[in-house]
Amino acid sequence: MRMPTLALAGALLLSTLVTAQSSNLERLSVDQLDVVPPAARVDGAVGSLGVRETGCRPRPDEPLRRRIVDVAAQEWGFFGFSVVDQTRLDDQPLRRGRRRGPRLSPSEYVRVADSIAGYWTVTPEGEWIIENQNDRWDGSESSARWRYPWSAAFVSWLMCESGLDESDQFRRAVAHHTYIDQAIRARDGGTPAAFTAHDIGDAPVLPGDLLCSGRRPAYRSLAERRRQMGEGARTHCDVVVALDDARGRILTIGGNVRGTVSLKLMPAVRDPDVGLRPEGGARRLFAHLQLRAEQIGPDALAKSPTMRAVACTSGSTQTRLTAARIVSPATSARC
Repeated sequence: MRMPTLALAGALLLSTLVTAQSSNLERLSVDQLDVVPPAARVDGAVGSLGVRETGCRPRPDEPLRRRIVDVAAQEWGFFGFSVVDQTRLDDQPLRRGRRRGPRLSPSEYVRVADSIAGYWTVTPEGEWIIENQNDRWDGSESSARWRYPWSAAFVSWLMCESGLDESDQFRRAVAHHTYIDQAIRARDGGTPAAFTAHDIGDAPVLPGDLLCSGRRPAYRSLAERRRQMGEGARTHCDVVVALDDARGRILTIGGNVRGTVSLKLMPAVRDPDVGLRPEGGARRLFAHLQLRAEQIGPDALAKSPTMRAVACTSGSTQTRLTAARIVSPATSARC
């Protein structure tokens, strides 16, 4: 199938979020990617969900960075390949008081409800949050939207499913600042955690790393967070999945980004010392959590089983083809 032209891809990109519900990709078979779906961690239906599984499987023989990117890519596809292009001026957040609304339709919230519940199960507070959400559902589709932000639960599940099964490796939590603080302590020599914290631009960014921002407080550096270690903060982290040097951008995937699992295109500049460094974008980044694991190539997302499946599936929707073009504009998969 012929790929869209760059002009058409740009136009389609603007409508990707709106059409997500018609373009989701079912999760791959275990032969293609051995992942326990998050929905398998819970029992019941919307309004009566219960926790079935909270543990994590160790995966000592699998490349950790590769695994993190592959699992994140599959969730992006399952939620509909939504894209947030922070390199575009017209895709920046609106001023305070004019927030963008959620991008999933009510029926989509119902479809993904048990998956989001599965993300919560790996966190210490997950069971309580699921019970609270059950009480909130009133039988309507609109009430399936989760009351509590689930971006940290998504990252926690992603690390759990990737093989970080012990809390001294990664502290799964409902708030990002928990594992940000763990990475700061690891950098300062206090713990053997899987991630170490760096200020933006102090270390090379690689697929599998995490990039974090702060909203309340709006941190500008690790030093500012160090002064508030252990205190609550509204922060957000996304996992790096690819580096696009030619277009000056870093690709990340995060949960609860405009209500879904989204791919972000973050603006970046080339630094002679560390390579691509994020610069600008919707929110100031203050922390780069570098994964202690063997490196993989910058085109990690394009080589994921999910993106290969998209490129090789006949009858793919335009949104899927646009996603493939964004990830790998100059190459085609070998099917």
